[in-house]
Amino acid sequence: MIELLLKKSGGYLMKQGTTILTLENGYHLWTHTEGQGNIKLLCLHGGPGGNHEYYENFASKLANIGVQVTMYDQLGSWYSDQPDFSLQENIDKFLNMDYFIDEVEEVRTKLGLENFYLIGQSWGGILTQEYALKYPEHLKGIIISSMTDNIDEYVTNINKIREKEFSDDDLTFMKKCESENDYVNKRYQSLIDKLNQGYVDRKQPPAISHLTETMATPVYNYFQGDNEFVVTGKMKGWDRRNDIHKLQMPTLITYGEHETMPLTTAKRMAATIPNARLETTPNGGHHHMIDNAPVYFKHLEQFLIDVENHTFPKSKN
Repeated sequence: MIELLLKKSGGYLMKQGTTILTLENGYHLWTHTEGQGNIKLLCLHGGPGGNHEYYENFASKLANIGVQVTMYDQLGSWYSDQPDFSLQENIDKFLNMDYFIDEVEEVRTKLGLENFYLIGQSWGGILTQEYALKYPEHLKGIIISSMTDNIDEYVTNINKIREKEFSDDDLTFMKKCESENDYVNKRYQSLIDKLNQGYVDRKQPPAISHLTETMATPVYNYFQGDNEFVVTGKMKGWDRRNDIHKLQMPTLITYGEHETMPLTTAKRMAATIPNARLETTPNGGHHHMIDNAPVYFKHLEQFLIDVENHTFPKSKN
């Protein structure tokens, strides 16, 4: 087995580069660590069924304050093992919230992380909240990026976005396609593309474009649905509004100003979580760490510095 931890000066530095973890269930996860420093940041990607790629520059962006960044692809995603989800036994075992929460804990354990920061974007933000509620003793702070504490308010917001952007004719057409499960319709897809360009990937970066599809579609469809502007999967109904007040660790909530998630929810979350700060990114969509990287990383860096210096204040937002 590859030695994951290197002893240095009485502490531990995680192995740099790529390490393949063997899980207790026998499957393998791709992990990658970059950066040197005492601040440890573990990154949870969105989707579900997305991948690590928008975290690839985090180590370089945060290098001046000494952050060691670890990212991984969750089971079923991109570089990690992909179980056969045509088998009901795999659906039952792996495609549920509890599995992915405990997967984070197994990754943490195998990588030897303790007193670390956990960041999650979108679906990863759900996992961050769930992990922080279940395993708070391991965390120094959390970053919830582009995620609500419940799905209902998200659905209300994406419906408002659709009504704002489209004519009655387009809306009727979209609802007809969705009622008939005709998501491959070219006109329907063109309307979704418009929404993605306005509220998800506003910058449309070529750096993370691929010649092939990288989304783990069976995982995404099972939890979310066909696209970011419908929620028909198992994620529907998820709600932690009554529990987020239990999150006692320093918390940063980050939203793009042109976001699929409702900013009113973010403000309520920041007011409810005892030690939270809300930061918004101008000209940013759901992937605001790419849309407006300078502002996003300024907010993230300041949060980490404040927590490390024991000067982290609650936001007035």
